[in-house]
Amino acid sequence: MSKYTETDLRKVSTYSIQDRPSIVDKSLFAQKGEVDTASFLDCLPEILSAKDLRELIPRIREAKAKEKGIILGMGGHVIKCGLAPLFIEMIEAGYVSAIAVNGSVIIHDFEIAFFGQTSEDVGSALADGSFGMAEETSEMLNSFIKKGRNEGLGLGEAVGKEILSLAPNKELSLLAMAYKYDIPITVHVAIGTDIIHQSPHADGAAIGECSHRDFRILCHQVSKMNDGGAYLNFGSAVVLPEVFLKALTVARNIYGEVKDFTTAVFDMNQHYRARVNVVQRPVLTGGKGYYFIGQHEILIPLLIKALLYS
Repeated sequence: MSKYTETDLRKVSTYSIQDRPSIVDKSLFAQKGEVDTASFLDCLPEILSAKDLRELIPRIREAKAKEKGIILGMGGHVIKCGLAPLFIEMIEAGYVSAIAVNGSVIIHDFEIAFFGQTSEDVGSALADGSFGMAEETSEMLNSFIKKGRNEGLGLGEAVGKEILSLAPNKELSLLAMAYKYDIPITVHVAIGTDIIHQSPHADGAAIGECSHRDFRILCHQVSKMNDGGAYLNFGSAVVLPEVFLKALTVARNIYGEVKDFTTAVFDMNQHYRARVNVVQRPVLTGGKGYYFIGQHEILIPLLIKALLYS
């Protein structure tokens, strides 16, 4: 028994997500479908990031042609920006072998899938202690995780399975569509970073067991990147770059050679861990890394539509 005082989370006050104003709703999401990106790419200069983008796209296509691992890593802001339909389009086109996400992704993905809205006004909600206290989000996601632990599933698999089965907007859920298409989606949780941890419904043992299982699944997926695969990191500055580096070293330790692959970061700023842990260190033994800076809601659609339709 700890000698320190713990906060009793059974005392928190919650509210229904139906009563919460949300910044994002499903009507704002990006749209699937063909667009003429070829003409745009042709007009770009062969200089700096424009040259890098035109070089990256055929590398990803080659990874698909060689049936090598193509892994996407992402943070929650990418989902809040309404980009899930485009990543689902990548899955449907065969350009994704695995997805690794942080804990916030499952929250926004779940809320859109079940309620068609997500993203509260953090500043105003924090002032009165109501930030993140939506009862449905916490109760349902934690129940999915506990059920997944009992079934021996990873966290992403457990949540994706339930969303696919139950949610009215499942076609907009990255987790549900990954589960549908048998794409491993692994969730890498830091306890205390996500709103579902500030609830009496949270079970630290279940969260930890399922997330660690996901780490082991990711290690296996990373081993498939050898000789031509790709890892693309979208909007995770700390958690996913750190997780990817550890998964890569485990894959090399157990499976042997994992080199000569492509990495890329797409984010709004230059971040130390993303730069060194994704773009630089992993390809020291072969391959190439790229770093693109820009708004997610512009840069990511440009990449995906160019990859699929140019």
